[in-house]
Amino acid sequence: MNWISNYVRPRINSLFSRREVPENLWTKCSECGTMLFHREFAENLNVCTNCDHHMAITPRERFAALFDGGVFAEVDVPAPVEDPLHFKDQKKYPERMKAARKDTGEREAMLVAEGEIGRTPIVAAAQDFSFMGGSMGMYVGNAIIAAAERAVASKRPLVLFSAAGGARMQEGILSLMQMPRTTVAVQMLKEAGLPYVVVLTHPTTGGVTASYAMLGDVHIAEPNALICFAGPRVIEQTIREKLPDGFQRAEYLLDHGMLDRVTHRKDMKDELVTILRMLTGHGPAVKGDLPKPEDVPTPAKGDTPDPAKPKAEAKKA
Repeated sequence: MNWISNYVRPRINSLFSRREVPENLWTKCSECGTMLFHREFAENLNVCTNCDHHMAITPRERFAALFDGGVFAEVDVPAPVEDPLHFKDQKKYPERMKAARKDTGEREAMLVAEGEIGRTPIVAAAQDFSFMGGSMGMYVGNAIIAAAERAVASKRPLVLFSAAGGARMQEGILSLMQMPRTTVAVQMLKEAGLPYVVVLTHPTTGGVTASYAMLGDVHIAEPNALICFAGPRVIEQTIREKLPDGFQRAEYLLDHGMLDRVTHRKDMKDELVTILRMLTGHGPAVKGDLPKPEDVPTPAKGDTPDPAKPKAEAKKA
């Protein structure tokens, strides 16, 4: 045995070895730059614990926090024609759709569901900004119509969470036609006497604000959300003037009468429950259920309970 070559090399893990650390353990706040641990970040509903900045949240994560017990049922949405214009820029439209579906795990940019919040049955629809910027295409139009029809059929209020960069250019005029279609869907709710509440999240821009996003009975926004038709950069380039600080943000619009509420994401469920039960004429919100009392047999008529009997049975035990 060659003792010079056959030996175990020493390992100093603490100094020289590299540990594989998952990349998704930390999230950097886009506003203040604070590194947020993923569990605390998710428990705080994707809101920065340092500066209270509201970052993007997917529709499924939002619905899990909104509905009672995180339980909801998806509403089917009719599928539109794929790539009706055979559009191509740097990539073909079907290729962009395939990449967006792979990245998000969703079929399209809007999710429709029904369930209960505070024991109040509702239909909810939420846009996913991570899916091609939440752009409004034919599927989004079909989704809002399906949500409105389901709300009318079940006599439930509709709550819509908007987050979009505008119309989807790959569908051209067909995308713009969703503005009147969704307006008709909202009118269906009004004729049925059902509440329609819109929650505007960051960002809500373009044709969305010219249609269903600004037609609600009550408009609520998340803090510091950008809400506009044309963005501030486009306006500054057009008028060649500097816009005031906070222009087109939720707090600015609240001060100028465009919104009814600016509500923190953690308080959104309680706010919606209070407003919806008020609009539908229901009583106070149900926070939880008391345990059912145990079934106690009632004595028959003429039977008088013997106070000594329980004591005697206790002695025997």
